[in-house]
Amino acid sequence: QVQLAERGGGSVQSGGSLKLSCVVSGLPFGDYCLGWFRQLPGVVERELGAIAGIDSDGTTTYADSVKGRFTISKDNAKNTLYLQMNSLTPEDSAMFYCAADPAPCLHAGVGTIDDYNYWGQGTQVTVSS
Repeated sequence: QVQLAERGGGSVQSGGSLKLSCVVSGLPFGDYCLGWFRQLPGVVERELGAIAGIDSDGTTTYADSVKGRFTISKDNAKNTLYLQMNSLTPEDSAMFYCAADPAPCLHAGVGTIDDYNYWGQGTQVTVSS
């Protein structure tokens, strides 16, 4: 059974940092395309926005909105995906989800929700001003 479990969400002040993790089980982690998405307040689930992706070879992609502030990484030995978020602003407040799909990442850029078959339950990030 494939499971993705996000951790590390919480509340932080504007300008602060958070590091999210996603522990993956039930699939060959190193052979998967992995991504982070977020659901902004008031946005329906189908409009989840991709913010970062990492392919099986470590190639990374970022949405323009987070480029230079967020860093996606993974530890194949720990089956864990990470998202380091720096310089957070209230506009970053959202529910964050990790996602996985067999590699390679075939989508252009960071992809869309249709490019991933496996999803976590999400973790809430709230940034206060």
